Amino acid sequence: MAGYLERKATDIAHPINVLEDAGLLHRDADAFRDNRPTYRIAEPLIGFYHAIMRPVWDQLERPGSARRVWQASQRRFVSNVLGPHFEQVCRDWALHHADPELLSGLPARVGHGIVHDARARTGHEVDVAVIGVADGSKAPLLAIGEAKWNDTMGMAHIERLRHIRSLIAEAGRYDTTDTRLICFSGTGFNDKAYAAADADPDVRLIDLATLYGRG
Repeated sequence: MAGYLERKATDIAHPINVLEDAGLLHRDADAFRDNRPTYRIAEPLIGFYHAIMRPVWDQLERPGSARRVWQASQRRFVSNVLGPHFEQVCRDWALHHADPELLSGLPARVGHGIVHDARARTGHEVDVAVIGVADGSKAPLLAIGEAKWNDTMGMAHIERLRHIRSLIAEAGRYDTTDTRLICFSGTGFNDKAYAAADADPDVRLIDLATLYGRG
């Protein structure tokens, strides 16, 4: 954030604290890396303004342009507004509403983060990381999940989560003995995903009906 603003981190610390205290900004700790927090806009209208309106403000200043701008902004709306909101809905559901049996335990906290892949020299984003109570030396990682609002999910998503789980196990930060793999989708799952869930009790598929208590 400081780099984007071309300021020192110390220069923006106070404004960020004020925005947090006012409830306009949320600070989320990375579940897999220390001292790598991310920030998200708490007020939906402000988020919508920055994602959709501000980039094309010159267009919107002309009367009658709203429909044209809205039609051209659908992809940005899905990726920058709906997608992040759906991810947060999934995290809230996992923390407050999911059956502990589905997660292999009661969550202590739910977050998200980046898992480093040294061999591939890349990082893998985890949308939902469900962490249990640490009874021993390591806290149990109850589940990791991927959330896709506008995609039908399949085996590629499940295999990606399996790979990420193996990387987390190698890192040694969490106990991954019973870590579940959860796919959250706003549009559903293909037949291969259903077959994988039937064959592997660690794989769980969560649709909108389940998220909103109709499943």
